[in-house]
Amino acid sequence: MYIERRIERHQLPYYLQVFNRHTGQPIGYLGNVSEHGLMLISQLPMLVGADFELQLKIPTASGGPQLLNITANCMWSREDETPGNYDSGFELTQSCAVYAELVEALRSYFTFSQLSASA
Repeated sequence: MYIERRIERHQLPYYLQVFNRHTGQPIGYLGNVSEHGLMLISQLPMLVGADFELQLKIPTASGGPQLLNITANCMWSREDETPGNYDSGFELTQSCAVYAELVEALRSYFTFSQLSASA
């Protein structure tokens, strides 16, 4: 028997802003992540084939941000379904151990564990 469930969606873009590492200027929001790349949601299209020096400011329990620096190559960029937004796919060319921890933490947070048979 199928039971319809309503699960609150957590919109990642509202939480993790992406910055230009050198200027500190925001360039967009994190749409999704994997071990080898990420998707950026921005108001401007990104230059395909270019390397970008990106920075994420991850909130910590102490209140201050942890800076996560990565270098990524833009593989594609296209207009989003939302007018005025663009989705761009990046392949990581250089990252740090903290990035792998972020990917795993997000995967754990957004993955539903299997419900027990008695539930």
